[in-house]
Amino acid sequence: MTRLFLLLSALVALLAPLAPAHAQPLRLQITEGVIEPMPFAMPAFVPENSAGAQYSDALARVVAANLTNTGLFREVPRDAHIARVSSFDASVSFSDWRAINVQALITGAVEVSGNRMTVKFRLFDVLSGQQMGQGMQFAGSTDSWRRMAHKVSDAVYSRITGEEGYFDSRVVFVSESGPRGNRTKRLAIMDQDGENVQMLTDGRALVIAPRVAPGGERAVYTTYETGAPRIALMNLATGQRQLVGDIPGAMTFSPRFSPDGQSLVFSAARGGNTDLFRLNLGSGQMQQLTSSSSIATSPSFSPDGRNITFESDRSGTSQIYVMPATGGEARRISFGQGRYGTPVWSPRGDLIAFTKSHAGRFHIGVMRTDGSEERLLTASFLDEGPTWAPNGRVIMFTREAQGGDPALYSVDISGRNLRRVPTPGPASDPAWGPLLP
Repeated sequence: MTRLFLLLSALVALLAPLAPAHAQPLRLQITEGVIEPMPFAMPAFVPENSAGAQYSDALARVVAANLTNTGLFREVPRDAHIARVSSFDASVSFSDWRAINVQALITGAVEVSGNRMTVKFRLFDVLSGQQMGQGMQFAGSTDSWRRMAHKVSDAVYSRITGEEGYFDSRVVFVSESGPRGNRTKRLAIMDQDGENVQMLTDGRALVIAPRVAPGGERAVYTTYETGAPRIALMNLATGQRQLVGDIPGAMTFSPRFSPDGQSLVFSAARGGNTDLFRLNLGSGQMQQLTSSSSIATSPSFSPDGRNITFESDRSGTSQIYVMPATGGEARRISFGQGRYGTPVWSPRGDLIAFTKSHAGRFHIGVMRTDGSEERLLTASFLDEGPTWAPNGRVIMFTREAQGGDPALYSVDISGRNLRRVPTPGPASDPAWGPLLP
């Protein structure tokens, strides 16, 4: 079976600088093995009028940071550039870029009129001396300039890797403040790179475990505003919220959306049992999916909506199970040493991410949906709560050092490129939303 390690294929003939016409097309391919990240150059965007000058460098910096943060690309510093890009439509001196070992060149331009901005870019395969695809442009308000940089990043990433990007997306998370013994936890949202943080709740009630709807317009989370855990549904644009999924005498928690966004699956604890329920958000109809004396929690739908993976201790220890989304017999898929929890189905449908504890260490791992090919991607004092990037290539999670504050980290599904995600302070419980429309 195919292993999911990254091959960052430069696809470079050693004699390419001497014979660029015969170089192979620029492409990063995903297969076994790994070599150095692909070197790219990202000059400042060309300002096409005076008002665009204040954005020209900032746009390029965001694009370069996005690509570098993937671990797949390496920026060649600007002070090494021989050629200078002063006109978006000017011809490219490929020999100058080959001389400093650049393989991919990204050039851009920006024009601003009032509060409207137009951003365009071109991508070049330096080794073959060819432009990759047609130039593209994006338009919007000057307030959304970072989004346009993310869109450029997504387009470049997609052309080189053949995969969908994930930069123009947001993450809902729990922002923490105050002393460790009396933490204020507020729901917050930010761009995937940690910018544009906005608080969504006031901190008067404890909130945990947010999840984002497939369309990105709503979030669901567990709130303790009434004392016991209950499920809240929030419109992310307006901040309007309502409590949903009430079951008499039960505590409800751990909600997650169905792929069509029309239903929730969640846990309800009552009478000593914790079972899974499904709620139709339109009709309010409720269906009980499990009925057991054991605990069933942390449910997650498969991308096609046919199955649910969840965590249960019915075997004596916490393990991962899969069952039909309509209920029925569940089959255990985790059989390694240790305890497993918080399973989350990949957007691609091929993997399930999970938290594992074993021998005093916590791990974020992935396995096939039948439980095979388990791989642990991280190890620390406490790693937990994985959430997938929209393209299924990167996982974000909470990491907490012994005696330290929680923080958000991300890792590639190869286990490489572990990095901390910047947040204003302690943070936990990330929930990665879809690409924005």
